[in-house]
Amino acid sequence: MFVYILNKDGKPLMPTCPRKARLLLKAGKAKVVQRTPFTIQLLYGSSGYKQDLTLGVDSGFKHIGLSAVSEKAELFSSEVKLRTDMVDLNSERRQYRRTRRHRKTRYRQSRFLNRRKPEGWLAPSIQHKLDSHKKVVAQVCSLLPVSQIVVEVASFDIQKIKNPDVSDFAYQMGEQLGYQNVRQYVIERDGRQCQGQKRCRAERWEVHHLVSRKTGGDRPENLILLCDQCHALYHAGNLTLKVKPSPGFKAESFMSMVRWRLIGELQELHSIPVRATFGYLTKFRRKALALKKSHATDAFVIAGGATQPRNDVRHFQQQVRKQNRKLFKGAHSHLKNTAPRFVHGFQRFDKVLFQQTECFIFGRRSTGYFDLRTLDGAKVHASAKAKELRLLEFASTLLIEQKIEA
Repeated sequence: MFVYILNKDGKPLMPTCPRKARLLLKAGKAKVVQRTPFTIQLLYGSSGYKQDLTLGVDSGFKHIGLSAVSEKAELFSSEVKLRTDMVDLNSERRQYRRTRRHRKTRYRQSRFLNRRKPEGWLAPSIQHKLDSHKKVVAQVCSLLPVSQIVVEVASFDIQKIKNPDVSDFAYQMGEQLGYQNVRQYVIERDGRQCQGQKRCRAERWEVHHLVSRKTGGDRPENLILLCDQCHALYHAGNLTLKVKPSPGFKAESFMSMVRWRLIGELQELHSIPVRATFGYLTKFRRKALALKKSHATDAFVIAGGATQPRNDVRHFQQQVRKQNRKLFKGAHSHLKNTAPRFVHGFQRFDKVLFQQTECFIFGRRSTGYFDLRTLDGAKVHASAKAKELRLLEFASTLLIEQKIEA
């Protein structure tokens, strides 16, 4: 276990043991800056002794692994769970805005002259994940004097994943070659036969989205052929489809799009060497060291970790929404049971202490009862009283808890 130290000017120094930190605090030579990870700041000048530290980043679509390693030990280890609801929320916001333009509400400036996207524009969901990677890396660099960053990148051939035999000119001959549109391709692919009830003989077809179009899109893998009768039965809740929706290739597309951009922006942001590594190298080294697969372990290997002792404290982080951005919550709102932001001084995602257990507020009632859980979803109490809680940390978009690894 380490205690992270900042100098008088707020710059990170090498971490120390809890005993030395306790003596500094008791002597009045330092103050507590942060509870998790526990960080103190010196109140006097320091020589600023530093070692070479490498930060390994196991980048990903849903999870990020982080590990800071020196020649002697692993000084920081963390796993971050990213948000996956951005596409759905952006689609919902677009729907609200389209509806709002036809209502008599307050004036909105015309947008006919600002439709051009700036250079380097990314879709909001992709940009958010890119910014999240930079945010968690900056978080570690604010705790430790990192001297270089190593990021695992990957490039995926989507057509090769779909068809391992594709090569040469076959890349130019996609699965929809010769069809006028996606609808015609789906009808011919399914053999003009209803996929809901195989014995249907209807002549009117409906191309059905397995996952809502606003999140799943119009990919052929997300479409199946149904007759008009089965389509109506499904939306009425009287028919269950046995077809499983395709997971798609969002993660692979994200990694292919932002891998070099992430490295370039980290280089510019922190002004230290940033280099890339690849997944097959990480896998080979991890197996050679006989380590169990995890995002934090991969980051340890990426950072050059081998025989160094692992940090016995593992930090787990989960990214959450700051607020739902709904401007109006009143008697005429469709959110009838929405509690106020603060209930008895507590808000959603505050870290609290309940019966010697550290947990987070995941739900609240205006009567003063709270739903308490840990980051892995384990329920601590479904209806805890406000007077039984003690506030430990204010809510943040990155919730963090630490666990002692065996």
